[in-house]
Amino acid sequence: MSTEVIVYVLTALAALVLVLTRLRLGRDEGHAGRLHIPSGLLNVHTGVGAVALVLWLLFLVAGDSFSDNTAGILGVVALALWWVVVVAGLLILVRWLPTRGRHAAEGREDSWSDGPGLSILAHVGMFVGVAVFTWAYLINAV
Repeated sequence: MSTEVIVYVLTALAALVLVLTRLRLGRDEGHAGRLHIPSGLLNVHTGVGAVALVLWLLFLVAGDSFSDNTAGILGVVALALWWVVVVAGLLILVRWLPTRGRHAAEGREDSWSDGPGLSILAHVGMFVGVAVFTWAYLINAV
């Protein structure tokens, strides 16, 4: 399988992570884990992720129709935004860390899964995917 095909598949999976994270945490009843995630962090994850996705797709699909400088800048900006999304996603995972103390809350489950498995898969997968995007960009595979 070529690197370009892998990048396209990972791009589709990244879009899925953005949508599912928003759906899962966008409502108050969707807050599983031990900590409440601030809406600002979720908004950064969704908003920056949407812009990153659009710019990345523009770079992948129409990059050849731009000048080399424009395509390069578009790719670098998209990658920078993807890394912001990765950091926001990993911060969202903090809600599953165990808490200690007398008033510590127990972890809450939700209807999506039993525990943090889906969130870990999505956000660690996003980290790996963006690392692959960066590698593919650096070796000029995309």
